[in-house]
Amino acid sequence: MIKLSARLQTIADLIRRGETVADIGTDHGFLPMSLWETGKSPRVVLSDIRVGPLKKAEANITKHFPDHEFDIRIGNGLKTLKPGEVDVVVIAGMGGLLISDILGDDPNRTRSFRRYILQPRNAQKRLRAWLLDNGFRIADEALVREGKYFCEIISVVSGNESTEAESSNLQISTYNGFKITEYGDMELEISPLLFIKKDPLLVEFIENKIRIEEKILEKLKAGAKLDKPYKIKRSEDRIDLLKEFRKRSMSNEYEYE
Repeated sequence: MIKLSARLQTIADLIRRGETVADIGTDHGFLPMSLWETGKSPRVVLSDIRVGPLKKAEANITKHFPDHEFDIRIGNGLKTLKPGEVDVVVIAGMGGLLISDILGDDPNRTRSFRRYILQPRNAQKRLRAWLLDNGFRIADEALVREGKYFCEIISVVSGNESTEAESSNLQISTYNGFKITEYGDMELEISPLLFIKKDPLLVEFIENKIRIEEKILEKLKAGAKLDKPYKIKRSEDRIDLLKEFRKRSMSNEYEYE
């Protein structure tokens, strides 16, 4: 039995039974193998741009499932898939800007898949902005701790499942008293969906951001740059807002209007 990490298990939990899945950038291939082994996905595709990761996936397949032939493909992004070939595309463990580039490379092909589950390693805010600016809807989000890091997992609807998307649409413009202009920075950085679903890691997630910003502020105060006062004020304002978000996450004082 394939044992998944907490990160990969959370991704697997967002996949519905019976959905076909392609894992782009599959690396070791554990996620698609587990989805097939548990019977959750009747068909999985393992895809990567590099030979090395696919060799690792092939070795794991030989070790765990020597009698089953998995669909392994080499190529760049979604180009290894036919339009609409699978229900769900997983793109995990890459930078947010790279994920945006993969999704934006061929819009027609990208739109042909109903759902995406994305796990950006960085630039999460910019990825959410790209998704919303390009008409995608963020249907669900989850936090997972991986060592000292927090992983942000984003479930996205391409536009072909309007009922699900409209039930949890991140494009709403008011967040608990904070008026959002277009897609405000804080709304894109800390998803309102995490507040709505009372994600158990939300408080720790915000506190970690506060610690990081406090270290930045300390370095700014010790520096001697010409724009130091502006940067210090911006950092202090950010810490104040993060603390307000932490307070509201702890007291459950949040709502959409």
